[in-house]
Amino acid sequence: MIQIEPSADDRKLALSVRELRKDYVLKGETVHALRGVTFEVNSGDYMAVMGPSGSGKSTLLNLLGCLDRPTAGEYYLGPQNVADLDDDELSEVRASSIGFVFQSYNLIPQLTVIENIEVPLQYQGKLSAESRDLCIQLAEMVGLIDRLNHRPTELSGGQQQRVAIARSLVNDPYFILADEATGNLDSKTTDEILLLFERLNHQGKTIIMITHEDEVAARTRRVLRLRDGLIEFDKRTDNATLLD
Repeated sequence: MIQIEPSADDRKLALSVRELRKDYVLKGETVHALRGVTFEVNSGDYMAVMGPSGSGKSTLLNLLGCLDRPTAGEYYLGPQNVADLDDDELSEVRASSIGFVFQSYNLIPQLTVIENIEVPLQYQGKLSAESRDLCIQLAEMVGLIDRLNHRPTELSGGQQQRVAIARSLVNDPYFILADEATGNLDSKTTDEILLLFERLNHQGKTIIMITHEDEVAARTRRVLRLRDGLIEFDKRTDNATLLD
């Protein structure tokens, strides 16, 4: 079983990718989705990844989330190079080291709020009285302490996304990977969810936000923009100092 146990020094660098490339063969032709991408994300960073359709944004998301493997290059999650792991090993890394928040929430409709938050722990066989207490604390942190026994159909979209955010934190991941996390929400609820992400980042959580919305990206600390499989720019935002 893959176990990534970070030291204090390892935690300073959440992840790094070096000359990451991904090719696909479509209808007999090779598509170069990523053409050699290199960057680092420090622990406690809050980065938006943007880019037009075909830029490589979705490909990069799949690689960072260990949902796919690169054609070439290295991907270090803390001290571990995960680029060459097999599918089973990648699955273990996803469960133990990455927190996911999706546009469509991806909650299990038959489970209650507290049970949905517990899913990553159940997958790893880590359910216990102590872990139940942790999940309750996370539910309280995202404002759902009075909804523990509700099911997703009994929650608003914003509440469902709060469950997903709490679930993403249960394994103390290297980073939270949020894929268009506000895409299904109205403007008021979007603001509430972004404030929650900002609070989590202020508490030291590392967040990578995949988004096509300039307004969302402007509220992060850093914006990385892809075009044609390459990094077009990677720069800090004005929020880099405002959030400290």
